[in-house]
Amino acid sequence: MYERKIAPNLDCGLDLLREVLGGKWKMSLLYFVDQGLRRPSQLHRRLPEVTRRVLTLQLRQLVDHELLRKEDFSQQTRHVEYHLTALGESLLPRLVALGEWGDAHQQQLRRVITAVPQDTVLQR
Repeated sequence: MYERKIAPNLDCGLDLLREVLGGKWKMSLLYFVDQGLRRPSQLHRRLPEVTRRVLTLQLRQLVDHELLRKEDFSQQTRHVEYHLTALGESLLPRLVALGEWGDAHQQQLRRVITAVPQDTVLQR
């Protein structure tokens, strides 16, 4: 199991938020679950760039952080669905506001993002 080298700062709201939402796909996953895409296969079709492993990992983290709830159906064809918790629902208006801000400033953001030299971008 992964052990952190540096403990997270739990005294700052922004650090707490980064801890919970840090991850390339988490905000999109929360948004799409709210839009009715509740099964992992539906989410993967909507976000084809994400690998199944990363999708599963980030969904599990959102469940662990109590933003999503996982419902396991033990029927003939086993499947799971994800639903927003009350905490997740309270976050959605803020995510929508951030998305609207991004839409309103997309020309400038695209310009500055594409202007960054590739050697300064962190490799993952």
